[in-house]
Amino acid sequence: MQTAIAVLVLIVAPVTLSSVQQEKTQRPSPPASASCKFDDGKTISTDYSSPRMKGRTIFGGLVPYGQVWRTGANEATTFVTDTDLSVGGKEIPAGSYTLFTLPAADKWVLIISKKTGEPGTPYREGEDLLRVDMKVSQTESLVENFTIAYHKKDATCSLTLSWERTQASVDLAEKKLCWPTTSPLTYSCPDQ
Repeated sequence: MQTAIAVLVLIVAPVTLSSVQQEKTQRPSPPASASCKFDDGKTISTDYSSPRMKGRTIFGGLVPYGQVWRTGANEATTFVTDTDLSVGGKEIPAGSYTLFTLPAADKWVLIISKKTGEPGTPYREGEDLLRVDMKVSQTESLVENFTIAYHKKDATCSLTLSWERTQASVDLAEKKLCWPTTSPLTYSCPDQ
């Protein structure tokens, strides 16, 4: 009897997992991911769900200004880095985090939360690792699918969020260890 139950579990578990994965890809806001690799092979990666415009007004409508947004749909948007980062003069230690944003008509704020495994809503106050301003601009054309992308340029990875006619971005740099050399005002930093 125990052998029969064990065999049944071995058969049912993979089928259940497969159906859950298939269900996610058939959602109105399907799963998506983005990543960036630094020259030394260290990476930043983000998993999110990509909602569609479907003729709706997004920013200032579906996504209200002045309220924390989960930055995607369904489950919380992840932000994982295997290297220490510097953004806007603030540090992000290597680790797993949740990404939120605070959109406004003229400026956005990126929020990196220490809390992980969130369902996406509600946003929990007091769990922020950091908040940093993002650059906001208009896209050249309408962006139907919410998109998170990373663009590698020199020693930075630019995180870009695009949807409707709005684009918000911020540069993330790998934090390098530096040490004093001949005087306290001079520092040596590898690969810089």
